[in-house]
Amino acid sequence: MKKILITGANSYIGTSFERWVSQYPDRYKVDTVDMKDGSWRDKDFSYYDVVFHVAGIAHVSSDPKLKDLYYRVNRDLTIETAKKAKAEGVKQFIFMSSIIVYGDSSKKKRVIDRNTIPTPSNFYGDSKLQAEEGLKALEDENFKIVILRPPMIYGKGSKGNYPKLSKAAQILPVFPDIDNERSMLHIDNLCEFIRLMIDNEERGLFFPQNAEYVKTSEMVRMIAEVHGKKIRLTKVFNPIIKMMYGINVVNKVFGNLVYDMNLSEYNKGNYRIRGFRESIVFAECENECNLNIVY
Repeated sequence: MKKILITGANSYIGTSFERWVSQYPDRYKVDTVDMKDGSWRDKDFSYYDVVFHVAGIAHVSSDPKLKDLYYRVNRDLTIETAKKAKAEGVKQFIFMSSIIVYGDSSKKKRVIDRNTIPTPSNFYGDSKLQAEEGLKALEDENFKIVILRPPMIYGKGSKGNYPKLSKAAQILPVFPDIDNERSMLHIDNLCEFIRLMIDNEERGLFFPQNAEYVKTSEMVRMIAEVHGKKIRLTKVFNPIIKMMYGINVVNKVFGNLVYDMNLSEYNKGNYRIRGFRESIVFAECENECNLNIVY
């Protein structure tokens, strides 16, 4: 049985992973620890095989007053936690980084491959990248480091841009039809990937993503369809939107940012258990839905 400690109580990814592996009660024992005060430093890590570190500031802010906080939480806390884990005999440390280390999405198609150098455009991305560098310095034969750089994560109860797009899909009669491409990752696919990382005792840098790229307008249309609504996609607004590239919210919704699919292949197990259409149904419905969705 693998004993796993999730650092970051009540986080979306942490609680989702804990729920996911509860399907296998004889294979995993999961505990969580709150990192918001200093009490975690008194916890005995030596009981655990794996520390899954999800504690961090996830939203992007350009407020310079928050800069020091980002580095204290996303970089310093991560490295301190890993040092404690290593000193107390934990065998594997899994860190949630982000595609954000490559900077923002762009107007033109942008494909990240193994030769793409990280160029964070804000202190959120830079704090994640610096945490990665600090972790790599700690790795040795007995202490394996797994760094994940997922794209946008979505699912039932997720935060960020997905729930905003979901809300828009349910109330808007029309939506701009921009030809963009985004890498995305459904929460179940992520959780299965992490489970495989643990089972296979992996180390290294990984780029999990769904098997399909996503066009924002098609995703919005699909969400509307799941809710029994129709939304018309139109290119009428495209010239205006293209003039607005560079504005943060426009880049996030209509920008381009994808991983080369070859980066995300994993030959020791299939983590892509949800296709995109199925993942939208799971993200939008509390329970099994009676929907006329064509798969």
